[in-house]
Amino acid sequence: MGSKWKKAKVALGLNLCMFVPKTLDDSDSSPSHTEVSERLSNAALLPAAENMDMGSSTPTAPVPSLKLSRSVSSSKSSKQTCAICLTKMKQGSGQAIFTAECSHSFHFHCIASNVKHGNQICPVCRAKWKEIPFSGPSLDPIQGRMSPSPINWPQNDALMALVHPLPLPLPHPPRRDLSRRHIVPLYQEPGIFNDDESLNHETVVSERSPCNKSTEDNDSVRELEIKTYPEVSAAPGSNSYSNFTVLVHLKAATASTTAAEAGSQNVSRNQPSLTQISQTPRAPVDLVTVLDISGSMAGTKLALLKRAMGFVIQNLGSNDRLSVIAFSSTARRLFPLSRMTDSGRQQALLAVNSLVANGGTNIAEGLRKGAKIMEDRKEKNPVASIILLSDGQDNYTVNGPGTNQPQPNYQLLLPTSLGGRDNLGFQIPVHAFGFGTDHDALSMHSISEMSGGTFSFIETEAVLQDAFAQCIGGLLSVVVQELQVEIECIHPNLSLSSLKAGSYPSRVRADGRKGFIDVGDLYADEERDFLVSVDVPATSSNETSLLKVKCVYKDPLTQETMTLESEEVKIERPEQAGQVVMSLEVDRQRNRLQAAEAMAQARLAAEQGDLSGAGLILENCRKMLAETISAKSHDRLCVALDAELKEMQERMASRHVYEASGRAYILSGLSSHSWQRATARGDSTDSSSLVRAYQTPSMTQMLTRSQAMLLGSPSGQRLLQPLLSFRSQPSPR
Repeated sequence: MGSKWKKAKVALGLNLCMFVPKTLDDSDSSPSHTEVSERLSNAALLPAAENMDMGSSTPTAPVPSLKLSRSVSSSKSSKQTCAICLTKMKQGSGQAIFTAECSHSFHFHCIASNVKHGNQICPVCRAKWKEIPFSGPSLDPIQGRMSPSPINWPQNDALMALVHPLPLPLPHPPRRDLSRRHIVPLYQEPGIFNDDESLNHETVVSERSPCNKSTEDNDSVRELEIKTYPEVSAAPGSNSYSNFTVLVHLKAATASTTAAEAGSQNVSRNQPSLTQISQTPRAPVDLVTVLDISGSMAGTKLALLKRAMGFVIQNLGSNDRLSVIAFSSTARRLFPLSRMTDSGRQQALLAVNSLVANGGTNIAEGLRKGAKIMEDRKEKNPVASIILLSDGQDNYTVNGPGTNQPQPNYQLLLPTSLGGRDNLGFQIPVHAFGFGTDHDALSMHSISEMSGGTFSFIETEAVLQDAFAQCIGGLLSVVVQELQVEIECIHPNLSLSSLKAGSYPSRVRADGRKGFIDVGDLYADEERDFLVSVDVPATSSNETSLLKVKCVYKDPLTQETMTLESEEVKIERPEQAGQVVMSLEVDRQRNRLQAAEAMAQARLAAEQGDLSGAGLILENCRKMLAETISAKSHDRLCVALDAELKEMQERMASRHVYEASGRAYILSGLSSHSWQRATARGDSTDSSSLVRAYQTPSMTQMLTRSQAMLLGSPSGQRLLQPLLSFRSQPSPR
């Protein structure tokens, strides 16, 4: 039994398209896309778990629900099931069967598809074949088998040696003599990625009246709410005030269809039902994932990446489109931007599961192709985003031979179309995920900052799926786009002194009368807080009108431009000073900004080698927060900030700890606070974590779905329980 299990581990550890149905009956029915995805997810975890030190010298037993020991060790079972398409092989069923010289058998049309794309090795034992099958054109469709997508799926370029071809069933049975064998030339990627699948133009539109251009007179259709809070409600008229603070608070509406609800409309019935599904449409998404498959991703990391991508694919709706870029030394598009219909999902799952880790890390090339997909697409969904995942350092563009730069120039990693700080309009954000302790946190953070995305630190490999879930939970719930906030002074002697907007581009006109903040997209229930400082003159009147706020944004469903204005912000100006009551809302946002500033200062000190000084900066900030009215009121944000600052102190205990996790943790925290958007770091995706700032209900629901999926099966419980306490160890590159 030991040797048989070893063979199974070796086969699965090579990331092959070898997965076994849950039952070994004689049914000829093809598996559904959800069944395939569950098999891919479960099987992908097995080699990962076996490659880790679980604290036990005894090998993990096969998962009973997968029938793994029987399918791998039994020659009869292996000959009954095609390792590529997962269906039965029966003599006389009208389908040709190819038996290779290594004795492994496959459906002829399945293995011919592999060979067509340049593969000449056995998908099971990796033996090099001398005699190669070739399938020519034929006439009759195979009964009971899935037809391929009408999209042309190019599969070949310089990276073909690193990635298994997509094991698609051919539309016709082979009619050519098996003795006639030929190697088909590799198909090259198109020069222009304008082969994106057409959008579904029959999508139900919003019931909102198309003539309603303003939300001022109709509260029921508002996607946005504006509130303003002066730091005090009354100030003596005899005094003038510099840097008087007004808080501008924005909150997006609750989505009619949350991200989890929208995704669940096309997910397996075995998925946990979290909420009542609404039929109200949401804004569909064009998503490109740029995935690192370099040599350091082999084993556990790649297996869990496949599982996480399976979750993403299953939770995208039929109007969402996905394309995947895999990069190592070069980059390759696995398939065009395609709608995630039933067939689209199945194709995407098989493509992702074919990935094999090898080579170096060329992040710039991966992002270049990802950006090109977005640039060349014929049609555009309302929402667009790129997800980048890497576990290493770019050794071609920034740190590679011939760069000859004293300091890394991370701008070289990002195509100009994505690094749009100097570009007009709103750019496509890159949400970067640093995987493990060996990734270059500075480069990933820089990429996300320059593009308007967020940076997440995936320290523990088991939380990769949760990190992706939180991200798409937001992307699938966009309710406001291209939001611009305008702040205008009302009193003729009033002027703006500053706008504190974090990473959002802001500007104040030369005369100080108007200021602007470019916010961009808002997810459902997301909030944004901006502190506006004004210089207030003395006055003899009983009241001073300070400013008003106007928001201009686009409705992602109707593509209409909407305008929303706030009421005037006023303060009383009594002759005598009374009791001054500080606004709790203003105080808590000041605390957030001061904590973020302390984090940035501590990181700079740590980079210069002064870890003790960095820790002192964080400690002083914690003491300052403890004396604020927010802390004394047990404000949740203040409690979370203190917990996060304490965690950062612990991650600066030594140079080794800081290099391994401290830098990435702090940069992810800075990304979260500067954009006021949730990022994954430490235990932030855990429901019991204090560090869960900016997490929306849509993100929470998607996280709940992810965790229920992982722990809902016996194999998930058994395999993930040890993973939850597992920390990645630095791997040699």
